[in-house]
Amino acid sequence: MDQYIDLVIPRGSNELVRYIKDHTKIPVLGHADGLCAIYIHSDADADMAKKVILDSKCGYPAACNAVETLLVHDDALLSVLPTVAEAILQQGVSLRCDEKSKLILSTFLSPASTALLQSATEADYDTEFLDLVLAIKTIPAAPNSVDLAIAHINAHSSHHTDAILTSSRDVAEAFMASVDSAGVYWNASTRIADGMRYGFGTEVGISTNKIHSRGPVGLEGLTIYKYLVKGKGQTAGEYGEGKKAWMHKQLPL
Repeated sequence: MDQYIDLVIPRGSNELVRYIKDHTKIPVLGHADGLCAIYIHSDADADMAKKVILDSKCGYPAACNAVETLLVHDDALLSVLPTVAEAILQQGVSLRCDEKSKLILSTFLSPASTALLQSATEADYDTEFLDLVLAIKTIPAAPNSVDLAIAHINAHSSHHTDAILTSSRDVAEAFMASVDSAGVYWNASTRIADGMRYGFGTEVGISTNKIHSRGPVGLEGLTIYKYLVKGKGQTAGEYGEGKKAWMHKQLPL
Protein backbone atom coordinates (compact mmCIF):
# COMPACT_ATOMS: atom_id res chain seq x y z
CA MET A 1 0.00 0.00 0.00
CA ASP A 2 2.97 2.35 0.36
CA GLN A 3 2.74 3.19 -3.34
CA TYR A 4 -0.69 4.71 -2.67
CA ILE A 5 -0.35 6.17 0.85
CA ASP A 6 2.28 8.79 1.75
CA LEU A 7 1.65 9.08 5.48
CA VAL A 8 -0.36 7.44 8.27
CA ILE A 9 -1.60 9.57 11.19
CA PRO A 10 -3.07 7.18 13.78
CA ARG A 11 -5.37 8.60 16.46
CA GLY A 12 -6.24 6.22 19.25
CA SER A 13 -4.82 4.08 22.01
CA ASN A 14 -1.19 3.30 22.75
CA GLU A 15 -1.76 -0.24 21.46
CA LEU A 16 -3.23 0.98 18.16
CA VAL A 17 -0.38 3.40 17.45
CA ARG A 18 2.33 0.88 18.36
CA TYR A 19 0.69 -1.82 16.24
CA ILE A 20 0.57 0.46 13.20
CA LYS A 21 4.19 1.58 13.68
CA ASP A 22 5.33 -2.04 13.97
CA HIS A 23 3.39 -3.35 10.97
CA THR A 24 3.83 -0.84 8.16
CA LYS A 25 6.61 0.52 5.98
CA ILE A 26 4.60 3.69 5.39
CA PRO A 27 5.85 6.70 7.39
CA VAL A 28 3.83 7.18 10.58
CA LEU A 29 3.33 10.57 12.22
CA GLY A 30 2.30 10.32 15.83
CA HIS A 31 3.18 9.20 19.31
CA ALA A 32 2.49 5.94 21.08
CA ASP A 33 2.69 7.41 24.59
CA GLY A 34 2.00 10.69 26.32
CA LEU A 35 4.10 10.14 29.43
CA CYS A 36 4.55 13.74 30.57
CA ALA A 37 6.45 14.93 33.65
CA ILE A 38 6.58 18.11 35.72
CA TYR A 39 9.62 19.00 37.84
CA ILE A 40 9.08 21.21 40.90
CA HIS A 41 12.37 23.00 41.60
CA SER A 42 13.36 24.23 45.07
CA ASP A 43 12.23 27.82 44.43
CA ALA A 44 8.85 27.07 42.83
CA ASP A 45 5.85 29.10 43.95
CA ALA A 46 3.40 26.84 45.80
CA ASP A 47 0.21 28.52 44.56
CA MET A 48 1.41 28.49 40.96
CA ALA A 49 2.44 24.85 41.28
CA LYS A 50 -1.01 23.92 42.60
CA LYS A 51 -2.73 25.73 39.74
CA VAL A 52 -0.51 24.26 37.01
CA ILE A 53 -0.54 20.69 38.33
CA LEU A 54 -4.30 20.66 38.93
CA ASP A 55 -4.82 21.62 35.29
CA SER A 56 -2.15 19.24 34.00
CA LYS A 57 -3.57 16.22 35.85
CA CYS A 58 -7.25 16.86 36.44
CA GLY A 59 -8.36 18.85 33.37
CA TYR A 60 -8.60 15.68 31.27
CA PRO A 61 -6.63 12.77 32.82
CA ALA A 62 -6.97 10.54 29.75
CA ALA A 63 -5.35 13.08 27.42
CA CYS A 64 -1.91 12.43 25.97
CA ASN A 65 -0.71 15.77 27.39
CA ALA A 66 -1.81 15.08 30.98
CA VAL A 67 1.00 14.88 33.54
CA GLU A 68 1.82 11.37 34.79
CA THR A 69 5.00 11.91 36.86
CA LEU A 70 5.78 14.64 39.38
CA LEU A 71 9.46 15.16 40.20
CA VAL A 72 9.99 17.17 43.38
CA HIS A 73 13.21 18.81 44.56
CA ASP A 74 14.05 17.74 48.11
CA ASP A 75 13.63 21.32 49.38
CA ALA A 76 10.18 21.59 47.77
CA LEU A 77 8.88 18.54 49.65
CA LEU A 78 8.10 20.84 52.58
CA SER A 79 7.47 24.17 50.86
CA VAL A 80 5.37 23.13 47.85
CA LEU A 81 4.31 19.47 47.74
CA PRO A 82 1.80 19.47 50.66
CA THR A 83 -0.17 22.32 49.07
CA VAL A 84 -0.22 20.52 45.71
CA ALA A 85 -1.01 17.11 47.18
CA GLU A 86 -3.95 18.33 49.28
CA ALA A 87 -5.49 20.04 46.25
CA ILE A 88 -5.20 17.10 43.86
CA LEU A 89 -6.26 14.53 46.46
CA GLN A 90 -9.49 16.50 46.80
CA GLN A 91 -10.01 15.92 43.07
CA GLY A 92 -9.78 12.15 43.55
CA VAL A 93 -6.20 11.72 42.34
CA SER A 94 -4.34 8.67 43.65
CA LEU A 95 -0.74 9.53 44.60
CA ARG A 96 1.98 6.91 44.21
CA CYS A 97 4.89 8.28 46.22
CA ASP A 98 8.50 7.31 46.72
CA GLU A 99 9.56 6.71 50.32
CA LYS A 100 10.68 10.24 51.15
CA SER A 101 7.75 12.12 49.63
CA LYS A 102 5.30 9.72 51.29
CA LEU A 103 6.93 10.27 54.69
CA ILE A 104 6.81 14.07 54.34
CA LEU A 105 3.21 14.11 53.16
CA SER A 106 2.16 11.83 56.01
CA THR A 107 3.25 14.50 58.49
CA PHE A 108 1.35 17.32 56.77
CA LEU A 109 -1.85 15.78 55.47
CA SER A 110 -4.93 14.81 57.41
CA PRO A 111 -5.26 11.13 58.43
CA ALA A 112 -7.96 10.69 55.78
CA SER A 113 -5.70 12.11 53.04
CA THR A 114 -2.67 10.16 54.28
CA ALA A 115 -4.64 6.94 53.96
CA LEU A 116 -4.97 7.63 50.22
CA LEU A 117 -1.20 7.65 49.64
CA GLN A 118 0.35 4.61 47.97
CA SER A 119 3.96 3.49 47.61
CA ALA A 120 5.37 3.90 44.11
CA THR A 121 7.17 1.19 42.19
CA GLU A 122 9.86 1.80 39.58
CA ALA A 123 7.36 0.75 36.92
CA ASP A 124 5.12 3.67 37.87
CA TYR A 125 7.69 6.11 36.46
CA ASP A 126 7.37 4.43 33.06
CA THR A 127 3.57 4.29 33.06
CA GLU A 128 1.08 6.43 31.19
CA PHE A 129 -1.86 6.07 33.59
CA LEU A 130 -4.48 7.95 31.53
CA ASP A 131 -6.40 8.23 34.79
CA LEU A 132 -6.47 10.13 38.09
CA VAL A 133 -3.15 8.62 39.15
CA LEU A 134 0.13 10.52 39.64
CA ALA A 135 3.58 9.10 40.44
CA ILE A 136 5.83 11.23 42.68
CA LYS A 137 9.62 10.99 42.88
CA THR A 138 12.07 13.03 44.97
CA ILE A 139 15.04 14.73 43.32
CA PRO A 140 17.93 15.00 45.81
CA ALA A 141 19.09 18.46 46.89
CA ALA A 142 22.40 18.91 45.10
CA PRO A 143 24.18 21.47 42.91
CA ASN A 144 23.11 19.40 39.90
CA SER A 145 19.50 18.78 40.95
CA VAL A 146 18.13 20.11 37.68
CA ASP A 147 20.47 17.78 35.78
CA LEU A 148 19.12 14.82 37.77
CA ALA A 149 15.57 15.83 36.86
CA ILE A 150 16.55 16.20 33.20
CA ALA A 151 18.22 12.79 33.21
CA HIS A 152 15.11 11.15 34.67
CA ILE A 153 12.84 12.77 32.10
CA ASN A 154 15.06 11.92 29.14
CA ALA A 155 15.25 8.31 30.34
CA HIS A 156 11.59 7.75 31.26
CA SER A 157 9.36 10.22 29.41
CA SER A 158 7.86 9.67 25.96
CA HIS A 159 9.38 12.98 24.71
CA HIS A 160 5.92 14.48 24.31
CA THR A 161 5.66 17.43 26.74
CA ASP A 162 7.48 18.10 30.00
CA ALA A 163 7.60 21.13 32.30
CA ILE A 164 9.57 22.82 35.06
CA LEU A 165 8.19 25.03 37.83
CA THR A 166 10.83 27.50 39.03
CA SER A 167 11.41 31.21 39.58
CA SER A 168 14.96 30.99 38.20
CA ARG A 169 15.43 31.89 34.55
CA ASP A 170 18.85 30.22 34.46
CA VAL A 171 17.49 26.94 35.82
CA ALA A 172 14.50 27.07 33.48
CA GLU A 173 16.63 27.72 30.40
CA ALA A 174 19.02 24.89 31.30
CA PHE A 175 16.04 22.57 31.66
CA MET A 176 14.39 23.71 28.44
CA ALA A 177 17.61 23.37 26.46
CA SER A 178 18.41 19.86 27.69
CA VAL A 179 15.08 18.04 27.94
CA ASP A 180 14.66 16.10 24.69
CA SER A 181 10.92 16.49 24.20
CA ALA A 182 8.67 18.00 21.54
CA GLY A 183 7.36 20.51 24.08
CA VAL A 184 9.25 21.85 27.10
CA TYR A 185 7.48 24.39 29.31
CA TRP A 186 8.42 26.78 32.09
CA ASN A 187 5.70 27.53 34.65
CA ALA A 188 2.89 26.31 32.39
CA SER A 189 0.53 23.35 32.18
CA THR A 190 1.41 20.41 29.95
CA ARG A 191 -2.19 20.54 28.72
CA ILE A 192 -1.27 23.56 26.58
CA ALA A 193 0.35 21.11 24.13
CA ASP A 194 -2.32 21.24 21.45
CA GLY A 195 -2.42 22.41 17.85
CA MET A 196 -5.46 24.63 18.34
CA ARG A 197 -3.91 26.24 21.43
CA TYR A 198 -0.69 26.82 19.48
CA GLY A 199 -2.66 28.62 16.80
CA PHE A 200 -2.14 25.91 14.17
CA GLY A 201 -5.84 25.45 13.52
CA THR A 202 -7.21 21.93 13.34
CA GLU A 203 -4.72 19.50 14.84
CA VAL A 204 -4.10 16.33 12.86
CA GLY A 205 -1.83 14.81 15.49
CA ILE A 206 1.04 15.27 17.91
CA SER A 207 4.39 13.94 16.78
CA THR A 208 7.36 12.86 18.89
CA ASN A 209 9.36 12.13 15.74
CA LYS A 210 12.49 14.13 14.96
CA ILE A 211 12.08 14.18 11.18
CA HIS A 212 9.66 16.54 9.43
CA SER A 213 7.09 17.67 12.01
CA ARG A 214 7.44 17.50 15.80
CA GLY A 215 4.94 18.46 18.49
CA PRO A 216 1.33 19.45 17.66
CA VAL A 217 0.86 19.31 13.89
CA GLY A 218 -1.66 21.36 11.95
CA LEU A 219 -2.33 21.29 8.23
CA GLU A 220 0.65 23.58 7.53
CA GLY A 221 2.91 21.09 9.31
CA LEU A 222 2.03 18.46 6.70
CA THR A 223 3.09 20.58 3.75
CA ILE A 224 6.16 19.82 1.65
CA TYR A 225 8.16 22.02 -0.70
CA LYS A 226 8.03 22.11 -4.47
CA TYR A 227 10.85 24.11 -6.07
CA LEU A 228 9.94 26.09 -9.20
CA VAL A 229 12.93 27.40 -11.16
CA LYS A 230 12.38 29.92 -13.96
CA GLY A 231 15.56 30.54 -15.92
CA LYS A 232 16.99 31.94 -19.12
CA GLY A 233 19.36 29.15 -19.99
CA GLN A 234 21.43 29.10 -16.78
CA THR A 235 23.58 26.05 -16.07
CA ALA A 236 25.26 24.82 -12.88
CA GLY A 237 28.68 25.04 -14.52
CA GLU A 238 28.42 28.83 -14.86
CA TYR A 239 28.64 29.30 -11.10
CA GLY A 240 31.47 28.72 -8.66
CA GLU A 241 34.92 29.98 -7.74
CA GLY A 242 36.14 32.50 -10.33
CA LYS A 243 32.75 32.43 -12.05
CA LYS A 244 29.33 33.86 -11.39
CA ALA A 245 28.25 34.05 -7.75
CA TRP A 246 24.99 32.65 -6.43
CA MET A 247 22.62 35.37 -5.23
CA HIS A 248 20.35 34.28 -2.39
CA LYS A 249 17.54 36.55 -1.24
CA GLN A 250 14.03 36.19 0.12
CA LEU A 251 11.31 36.53 -2.49
CA PRO A 252 7.69 37.46 -1.73
CA LEU A 253 5.29 34.54 -1.91
